[in-house]
Amino acid sequence: MPSDPLVAQHVLEFPGGYTRSTGPVVGRFLTELRERRIVGVRTGEGRVLVPPLEYDPATGDPVTDEYVEVGPAGTVTTWTWVGEPLGAHPVDVPFAWALIALDGADTALVHAVVPEHPKAMRTGMRVRPVWRERPTGHITDIRHFAPEVTRIVSPVRAEYRLRAGGSLGVFLAGVERGVLLGGRCERCAKVYVPYRTFCPECGGPIPDTLELPDTGTITTFAINNLPDPRAPEVPFVSAYILLDGADLPMIALVAGVPAHEVRQGMRVRAVWVPESERTASMANIRWFAPTGEPDVELS
Repeated sequence: MPSDPLVAQHVLEFPGGYTRSTGPVVGRFLTELRERRIVGVRTGEGRVLVPPLEYDPATGDPVTDEYVEVGPAGTVTTWTWVGEPLGAHPVDVPFAWALIALDGADTALVHAVVPEHPKAMRTGMRVRPVWRERPTGHITDIRHFAPEVTRIVSPVRAEYRLRAGGSLGVFLAGVERGVLLGGRCERCAKVYVPYRTFCPECGGPIPDTLELPDTGTITTFAINNLPDPRAPEVPFVSAYILLDGADLPMIALVAGVPAHEVRQGMRVRAVWVPESERTASMANIRWFAPTGEPDVELS
C-alpha cells in the first residue's frame, strides 16, 4: 500500500506585529479616522473613493491630492449575515458584513453593521459609525455601524376628567337608576339613544326624554382577540345594538354566548351590575346577553 505523503506544518507569525508603511493616501485616511473623521480621495474624473486608493481603479490614473470628508452616515447597499461571530470579528454579537455607501462617496466601504434585531437588517438601511473610545488610527477605530434612530418608545399616560354635558348628564343619571333614556325628534319623529337635545339628522328639537327597554337586536358586530379590561374573556364581541323602539344603534359588549355564535339579528338584553354598585356610568351595563328569542330579520 502506498504510504501517506509527508506532512509538515508551518506557522508564519509576527508576535509583535508586522510593521509596514501606509503611504500618503492610506496614511491620511487612517489619520483622519484617529480624529473620528472619514475621508475619501477625489479622482481626476471627480469621483470620490472610500476607502481612498492611490490609483483610480476605473482608469489606472493617479488620484488627485484632494481629500473629501464624507459621511459619517451612509446607506447599506448589500449585506450578508453572520449569526455566530468568530474571535477575529470586530464584534462579539451577531452582525452583518455590509457594503456602505457613505454620503458623498462614489464607492462603498465594507464594515460591520449591528442592527437592533436580525430581522431589522435590510438593504437601504441608513447607518452611522460607532467609534471606539480611544481611536488609534486604524480601520477598527470604527467599532461598527449602527442604524440611525428612526423610532423611539415612549411611555404615554393621559389622566383627565370628563364632565358630562346637559343631555349626556341626563342620560347617565338614568343609567344610574337602571334606565336607558332616549328622545324623539319633534320634526322627523326618530328616536335616539343616548338622549340628546337636538336631532342629528334634521336638527329638530328633542325636548323630552323617552324611556326605552334594555332589550334590542344586534345589527353588526366584531370579534376582538386583544384583551380589554371590560370584557369577560378573549375573544370577545363588541356589537351595535338597536334598542327596541330606537332608530340609532348603540355600541356595547356581548357576552353569555361563544363569540363564534354571535350573529346579526340576535336578540339581546342588558346585564346590569347590582343596584348598590351603580354610578352615573355606562359601566353599569356589564354587557348584553342573548334573550333566547328568535332572531330578527334585518332589512
